[in-house]
Amino acid sequence: MSGASGSEQPYVLQPIGWVESPLLHRRDAPKQGDEGSPEASLVFEPDVAEGLRDLQAGTEVLVLTWLDRARRDVLAVRPRDDPSRPETGVFSTRSPDRPNPVGLHRVEIVSIDGLRVRVRNLEALDGTPVIDVKPLLGRGSER
Repeated sequence: MSGASGSEQPYVLQPIGWVESPLLHRRDAPKQGDEGSPEASLVFEPDVAEGLRDLQAGTEVLVLTWLDRARRDVLAVRPRDDPSRPETGVFSTRSPDRPNPVGLHRVEIVSIDGLRVRVRNLEALDGTPVIDVKPLLGRGSER
């Protein structure tokens, strides 16, 4: 499959860190982070330490993860695994099962200790690769 740009270059994602969480299995994880997820840590690789320098406890950020245990052959799901709901295309849902299983998580930073960032509202499983962190943009944002 070639893209519109005609590029033959493969896309490569390198994890910049990992999730440490008491959530070990999908069946134990809430559907969304604000539905009862335990506090968790993002543990970053030393070579990205400079990128963490302006993060602060009490702020919210978007964490992008690679949902490494998701199925990549799924194009339609029943939202929230509810059999009473109609089947819906995955691009209209937050299902982790999708062709490119990128997780998007709005989390609050609880504390920062070196390469370890403690967060709340993260429903990702233990060992999930972190691929990026981005600020929340809103009124008055200068980033």
